[in-house]
This record gives sequence, C-alpha cells and structure tokens, in this order.
Amino acid sequence: MSSTVIVLDNGGSTIKIGVGGDRNPTLITPNSTAKSPHSLSKKLLTSDQILSSDPTSLSLRRPIDRGYLLNLDLQRDIWAHLFRTLPLPSPHSSSLLLTHPLFSLSLSPLFELVFEDFNFRSLYVSDSPSLVHLYEASRNPNGVVSRTQCSLVVDCGFSFTHCAPVFQNFTLNYGVKRIDLGGKVLTNYLKELVSYRTVNVMDETLIMDDVKEKLCFVSTDLRRDLQIARKSGKDNLFKCTYVLPDGVTHTKGFVKDVKEAQRYQTLYDGEPNSITSEEKAVDHDSEDEEDSEDRRKVDLTQNEFNLTNERFLVPEMIFRPADLGMNQAGLAECIVRSVNSCHPLLHPVLYESIILTGGSTLFPHFAERLEMELRPLVPDDYQVKITTQEDPILGVWRGGSLLASSPDFETMCATKAEYEEQGSARCSRRFFQST
Repeated sequence: MSSTVIVLDNGGSTIKIGVGGDRNPTLITPNSTAKSPHSLSKKLLTSDQILSSDPTSLSLRRPIDRGYLLNLDLQRDIWAHLFRTLPLPSPHSSSLLLTHPLFSLSLSPLFELVFEDFNFRSLYVSDSPSLVHLYEASRNPNGVVSRTQCSLVVDCGFSFTHCAPVFQNFTLNYGVKRIDLGGKVLTNYLKELVSYRTVNVMDETLIMDDVKEKLCFVSTDLRRDLQIARKSGKDNLFKCTYVLPDGVTHTKGFVKDVKEAQRYQTLYDGEPNSITSEEKAVDHDSEDEEDSEDRRKVDLTQNEFNLTNERFLVPEMIFRPADLGMNQAGLAECIVRSVNSCHPLLHPVLYESIILTGGSTLFPHFAERLEMELRPLVPDDYQVKITTQEDPILGVWRGGSLLASSPDFETMCATKAEYEEQGSARCSRRFFQST
C-alpha cells in the first residue's frame, strides 16, 4: 500500500518541506529559532516567526553547525512545529524522504527522531548531489547529464562547499572533495569588514545576510575592480548605500538606491568603466570633497553604511580561501581534484556536465568566473560546460520530490518495522553505497 511522501530538505540555513510529486515545497523557512534582545519574554521565536519579525540583533540558535546535526532536541522542536502548523499529511500515514549531508555523523539519532518521535511509516535518506543529478537529468532528457548518467555537482551551501561526482544516480564518495566554506563564513566575513570600516554589525546576522544577497557579486577581473573601488565620487561604480532598519518606519533593511547599486553592471555589458558625458564634466576636486563629506555623513544616527570593494571581496573567498587564512584549495582546484579522483574515462564527461547548486552560487557572474578559473587547469581537448540550476536553492528538494513520486520509491525505504527489528545501524546501510 503506497503512502504520501513528505520531502524534507534539512539544510543548515533553511528547511524546504512539502509533498512528493509537487513542483515546489509547501514552505521554505529558517532552520533555527531566535530570541529578540528587545523581548521581555523568554519564549523563542519559531522559524516562521523569524521571517516576519524585526531582524535587528536577533540571536539565532541552529541545530546544524558546519554541516552536522549537533542539537537533536532543537531539531525535534523545529520539525514538530512544522508538522503541527503546515497543511501536510499526518506522519503516521506518510513516508519521509530526508536529505543528509555527505560524510555526516551516525544516522542513529535521525532514525530515532523519525520513527520514535514522529512515527513515520518509512524513511529514505539521500545525499544532495544525487537528487540534483536526478532532477537535471529528468529536466533535459537529451542533455549530456541524461545521456551519460554522469555529472559533477558543485554544491555551495550554507555550511560548506562540496564537489561531488555522480554516476548512474549514485554519488562516488571517493571522488567527493569538500571546502569548509559556505554562506555562513561569507556573511561573517562581511560583518567583520563592515564593522571594522563603518558601523558595528557583528550581531546583525540576518541583516548582513540580506546585504550579501542583494549587493555582493563575483568579480571577473579583480585587479581592475580593485582600482575602480579606490576611485572617488561617481567614478567608483561599486559604491552604494544600505539602510539599516530603525524599528519604527521600517523593520527591514533595504538598498538606498537600486540604480546606484547596479552601476557596476556596465563593466559586464561591454562598456568597461562607462561614465556619462555629464559625469565626465564634473570637476574631480569637487567629487573628492563630496566623497569625504559622504563618509562623514555615514554614522549611527544615519542608520546606514556604504559598501565598495566589500561587494566583490566577500564572494572572492570561494575562489581564494587562503586569503581568509584557510589552508584549503579554491573552488576550481577543488573541482580538478574531484575529477582526478575518478576513472580517467569519466574525466571529459564530468568537465562537460558541471552543475551548480546551493544559495552561494546565486552571486552574479559566479559561473562565468568559475569557468575562467577552471579552463587553464583542464586539458585543452576537454570541453568545460557549467550549468547553473534554474533555482539553486530548490534544486535538491525538487529532485527529492521527483524521486518520491517514482513507482518503486516504497521499496527503497527503511520501514518502521525493520527499524524496530534490526536497529538503526542495519537500516542505514541500504542508503549508503560503498562506492
């Protein structure tokens, strides 16, 4: 007897939850609870309340740290709230498809959570790369990924970055390479830069997440962009202003002038450092004075701060982790190491079927820069083709939804009866191949 499948992509930053077979999840919500410093109550904000509340100085508690589930009690509370409030089928009559990071700790606590606390009928645990591969292969039946059943999934998420070769829908564990750098590290780095240069924002995690997502981009010519960022006035194409929430007139931060923030795009439209004739006519001495006056204006009373080279220096860490003091390879070198760990016959196919997923790949010009870095490291007779998923945040969930709707999904699951009879160690073996 088939049952409804609940698909739960349990990420370090957000949870994507919905019913198998649907195109989009029922809800995308932070995988955390929070406490406001302004609240007199000891009650924590639930994950859905975080999105609607004032983000200023919210103290977040996350069950997942660096990709590992460390706080099982907190994860139980977050899931219980979701199952209680969302219009989802009852766990008692449903199966659960759950994503789990590569090389994570024992699955035993998860089996206990799923079967004993929530009483699901059955459970299937999958890693993210195989679900991304499945979705991309089904989306383009005539593409390289579908024809060869082979791809290299680059997952730049919240806690880490994985380069994972996938063959016939199984992740080749011996070829997976990991960089301990993701969206969380980038946000923390941006907080440090802004706090050192202008306003102290070390406690403003959610606000700086928003700044990073709206204003940061990947540079394709770092030397050129650093020179432009040193210019003053309107010659500095990267300068823009972000307004912090004041808790009265607006409870969310916003970009002060969106057109100003997008001026840098002229560098990528075939018009490097394009400046209008009116701007050229402006006296540069007056621009210098104007720029210094602007700097003086940016203070706590204005509730805003300027960004210049921070906009591209923060995503630069993905390609040059050594600049943050991390003794790790950049993303392009990580991809090469991952490919070289596989059979030589797979090398040309893997380079031709690189799939980008995860929220950190949403920076503008990310794929373009990665190809620039990767091309010199790859043999000339190999083609390099990089595909960004249509929605890198939902790609894993959609792959899970597709798998959950397949006819033989139930036979792949571990049932509650098997768990009670054999224990979690025996049940978990079916999910992880010795590849």
